[in-house]
Amino acid sequence: MTDCHAKGSVQGAGWSLLPHDADVLVNGWGATLEAAFEQAALALTGVVTDALVAPRQALSVSCSAPDRELLLVEWLNTVIYEMAVRGMLFCGFQVAIESLPVGGYHLSATLFGEPLDRVRHAPACEAKGATYTALQVSRSAAGGWSASCVVDV
Repeated sequence: MTDCHAKGSVQGAGWSLLPHDADVLVNGWGATLEAAFEQAALALTGVVTDALVAPRQALSVSCSAPDRELLLVEWLNTVIYEMAVRGMLFCGFQVAIESLPVGGYHLSATLFGEPLDRVRHAPACEAKGATYTALQVSRSAAGGWSASCVVDV
């Protein structure tokens, strides 16, 4: 992978940030549920920095939840946790989501990023946690997916 923190749409996928009181609404969309979750995580990086982030290291993570909406919160909080504990920023995500036979969903992902460089990345804030505010995961009539929630910064 090359440097990969670009705003806007790529092959029908994209992300956006909207101010929400003292927090920020992250929104990701794409052709698949996985793409929407990947874009929501890219939006999360966009909350922290506008700088390019290089995919120098890969990290595997997983999480589970009883429904898609709670899975989004678990997913974003997993990324936030890894940012904080490892002191990293992430610029690429490969997400796989599967339905569990007993109900619910399991997400496994590879995160690509690099250690935070305070001078080069000039972080604007620290993402503290994904919340249930404005939480929505939905499929459009055209078949695409969107995933959004408010992140506490």
